[in-house]
Formats: sequence, structure tokens, C-alpha cells
Amino acid sequence: MAAEGAALALGLGLAASACASPADRFAQRALALGFQQSVVPGTGFAHVLFRRSGFPAGTLHVYLGGDGTPWLAGRPAADPTPERPLELTLMALDRAPSVYLGRPCYHGLADTPPCAPPLWTSARYSDAVVQSIVAAAARVARDAGARRVVWLGYSGGGTLAVLAAPRLAASVAVVTIAANLDTDAWAELHGFHPLTGSLNPARQPPLGLFQRHYVGGRDWLVPEGVVRRGPIDGDSVRVVPDCDHGSCWEALWPAILEEVRRGAGEGG
Repeated sequence: MAAEGAALALGLGLAASACASPADRFAQRALALGFQQSVVPGTGFAHVLFRRSGFPAGTLHVYLGGDGTPWLAGRPAADPTPERPLELTLMALDRAPSVYLGRPCYHGLADTPPCAPPLWTSARYSDAVVQSIVAAAARVARDAGARRVVWLGYSGGGTLAVLAAPRLAASVAVVTIAANLDTDAWAELHGFHPLTGSLNPARQPPLGLFQRHYVGGRDWLVPEGVVRRGPIDGDSVRVVPDCDHGSCWEALWPAILEEVRRGAGEGG
């Protein structure tokens, strides 16, 4: 009976896990890493926030996640939240005061007004999305007592980091991994429809901040050529031959953070 009970409990646990939404699984991963969850307002949108407890700081690291699953079986996904949250793993390796700032309509908020599918599909990098991210980050930084903000974005989160950083006066650095920095070139490369309604980083003024843009030599999804077309300093691009879009970055992250700490003049 004990064995049968254990098997039943395991089966129920697996069934519950299978039924959990991407937002639920993301939150479970964050909580397992010791992060606390809350919600912070932006401009017109709410943003789910994950952070460690108690982190007053002069410099705050703001992590932005990837696009997740905008489309599912040819239709806009009901929940675009990333299924493989690399950015949470990276933030867990970061000893600096850090937050993961969720995107509008992600993390279980897709059904809350004014959310609509374009905001995680064709307009995923729209002015409204960027402005709300900036407002939410400014609020979090102010509440943390931070005078400086370092933006760290993975994949589509890197796209948003490049778009958001110039709008926040406290920004001192931008770090991207596998970031789509020319959405038109990227769409043409893969035969996708253009991201109508989105801002294209390649059409923005050059970044005037310390910056590093990392790209995997084996990344077919966002290759080096797409990254270099962004509004960036060409010398800031770092190609890592053995990395692809999502693998090997954890091992490199401590060294990347140290380079950023020195370059951005972080002192607390």
C-alpha cells in the first residue's frame, strides 16, 4: 500500500506539473532559486518581478528575458512566458543586487487589459512595451535606492535592453546575449513576417553607454551579422565560437559580469 501511495502521489505530481502553465513553471523555477515574486506597475501594464530579499544598492542589475513562445501551432500563444528561463540561471550567478523584470503581458498577465496578442508577437518591441519597461525599472531602482542601472538582456530581452537603456537616465551599461539587434534583417533571414508595430534597434541612435554584446558562433537563430547591425559600438561585440543561442552562457557568466563591473565602474 505504501508503494502504491507513493506511486499515486508521484503520478499526481507529474500530472500537476504537466498542467502547469509556462508562467507557473517559470515562477516555480524562480522560487527554487531563492527569488521572491511581486508585481510592479509600468505605464499601462503590470510587470512581474523576481528578486532577492533586501538589496539596497548603488547599482542595480535589471535582467530582461527572451521572447519565450509568442506563437504556438501557427497562432498567438495563450501564455508567451519562456519555458527555459536561462536569464534566471544567470541572475542566480550574479552576486550584485539584481532583479528579473517581466515583460508586459508575460507571466500570467496575457489576459489582463490592455494586453492583446500583438504585444507578444508583431509588436513585442513596441514603444508602449519599451516605455512601460523603463517606467517599471525606474520605480524598482528608486525603491532600491539605486543610482545606477545595468541592463542585462537575453535574446529578445537584449533587444529590449538596447531600446530601453537610453530612456533611463540612471543607465550606465547594457549587456546582451544572443540579441536580435536588427529585427528587419532577422525576419528577412528566416523568412518571417516583419515585426510591424515594433521598434527596430538598428534604426535607433547609437548607444552612448558601456556595452557588451555576446553572440554564439554556432547561433543560427541570431547570428553575428544580425547583432552587428544594431546601434552599437562594433568593438563591443564578443563572438564565442562554441556557444549557440542558449547553451554555454552559464559557464561564462561570472567572467562576463566581472568585465561589466570593471567597465561600468560599479562600486556598489
